[in-house]
Amino acid sequence: MGKSYTPATAAADVETVFKRLGGRWKLLILFHLFGGQVQRYSDLERLMPGISPKMLAQQLRQLEHDGIVARQVYPEVPPKVEYRLTDWGQALCPALDALLQWDAARDAAATIDTPDVTRAVRASAVR
Repeated sequence: MGKSYTPATAAADVETVFKRLGGRWKLLILFHLFGGQVQRYSDLERLMPGISPKMLAQQLRQLEHDGIVARQVYPEVPPKVEYRLTDWGQALCPALDALLQWDAARDAAATIDTPDVTRAVRASAVR
């Protein structure tokens, strides 16, 4: 059975989720790991050219701490480190997919509504 929410508990839980997934890079990191993909640290650096090495390491550590990403270190020289989503992290995929669909629907609605909005603004300016 699902958790029952009040407005206060829902707000607190949403805040917790935003803290877990917040930041400029975490969702992009997750995107690159979805579908069971395994990425090395250097692969993630290459896939996200705007992120600094320090920020990538920090974001990966936080995701690992929260149980969303798993880190595998191989005893080699130079060290080989791979990242993958945990089962719990992979469970985020449908939620993020829903966000993308929500945003696409907004963009489609904005494209359709634009002429009507423009006419309404012009009509109100004439009055």
